[in-house]
Amino acid sequence: MSTQKTPQAVLRAVTWFSTFGALLFGYDTGFLNGALPYMSKPGQLNLNAFTEGIVTSSLLFGAALGAVLGGRLSDRIGRRKVILYLSIWFFVAALGCTLAPDAGVMIAFRFVLGIAVGCASVVVPTFLAEMSTAERRGRVVNNNELMIVSGQLAAFVVNGIISNTLGDHGDVWRYMLAVATIPAIVLWFGMLIVPESPRWLASKGRMGEALSILKQIRDEAQANAELQEIKNNLAEESSMKRATFKDLGIPWIRRLVFIGIGIAFVQQITGVNSIMYYGTEILQSSGFGTKAAVIGNIANGVISVLATFVGFWLLRKVNRRKMLIGGQIGIIASLCLIALFSHLLAGTGELPFIVLLLTVTFLAFQQGAVSPVTWVLLAEIFPTRLRGLAMGFVTFFLWIVDFFVGLLFPIMLSHLGLTYSYMVFVVLNIVAVLLMKKYAPETRGYSLEKLEHKFRNYNAPTKSMDEEANAFPSTR
Repeated sequence: MSTQKTPQAVLRAVTWFSTFGALLFGYDTGFLNGALPYMSKPGQLNLNAFTEGIVTSSLLFGAALGAVLGGRLSDRIGRRKVILYLSIWFFVAALGCTLAPDAGVMIAFRFVLGIAVGCASVVVPTFLAEMSTAERRGRVVNNNELMIVSGQLAAFVVNGIISNTLGDHGDVWRYMLAVATIPAIVLWFGMLIVPESPRWLASKGRMGEALSILKQIRDEAQANAELQEIKNNLAEESSMKRATFKDLGIPWIRRLVFIGIGIAFVQQITGVNSIMYYGTEILQSSGFGTKAAVIGNIANGVISVLATFVGFWLLRKVNRRKMLIGGQIGIIASLCLIALFSHLLAGTGELPFIVLLLTVTFLAFQQGAVSPVTWVLLAEIFPTRLRGLAMGFVTFFLWIVDFFVGLLFPIMLSHLGLTYSYMVFVVLNIVAVLLMKKYAPETRGYSLEKLEHKFRNYNAPTKSMDEEANAFPSTR
């Protein structure tokens, strides 16, 4: 990158191009929402409730494996290089899904595509966290979430346009997926000009290169001070040597891993992806026709994007724990109302519109509070030397939970109906609130190195997270 560019301009370019991986993450997980009704038709892939779940969840199972692979690879060869390779993987896998002749081939390529999605879900937020300053880290990392929901919105809009222009064409769903190759090409060219993470370079002993990149994204005094802080932190970690899974058993790191798994669990059992994957079918089950449901589902994508901008603002103003727990309470209320009205108004003309309104409300809490905090916390809590490995390990559990949601929801919807399916999520979310109240840490306002020092020296296992949160600044 040109040295004439300001640090802010360089960081914007880093954020913009690297998050195209998140855009692909969103599009590839969201396109099935409108495509499933067409893929399921006779003469196409002939899917039933079970095979719909398999086609959807095969990507999620691949993502679980990709999360572990992505973390290891990014620690070994660098964050930037992994994202660059992912652009090729996304392109090839999306093309394979587009041309799939039957359900078996589609499932295989969805699994391959999932590996790329899982890698991106780990490496992109890690890369963003390491490139940003402490005061901007929440907002920068939240760009990852913005691009995920923007990718899902793009999928919903493309689905709506194609459905209403080519809806009678047998291969309409193939056109929906083919669009995913475009952002993969943009990601490739963008990552060619983006620098590597200075923290990763420093962890490999390449201090000169790390300083050079820090000077591109910070002013000179800040770059020198930050490099010194990184050096001091690496010196504390020197006894750990090469990062391995055995290192995750070190007591203070093990504690963070369990907290991370809990945060990942919470992100998925809200039920958000029952809407993002099957929103069209939910609206169909409440009374909309197929084309109307595909169009109505766009509202879910729009509110997700708008709520993410609210998340940007909240991350600067509100502590992470308050956002997380407050968002979960809003989600529980929304789920209860969906379950209640789908029971009381079953078969009425009002029900589909009420369900659409309540799914939009649900997503406002999810994408405006819970999802932004999830990805920021996971990118913040782990030490530099183990960040890729630990992020991959924790995100593996996130995707495994998502796999079961994607697999089981169409079966639940078919056998239990909308009311009881969402009552299951209500119970799970009550458990989630209790878990986060007890264990979620507060990280706002601290550099990654200071957070690591804080967690490393946490020696009071009986101390509650409420007490720990009081030790962190309430505002900055």
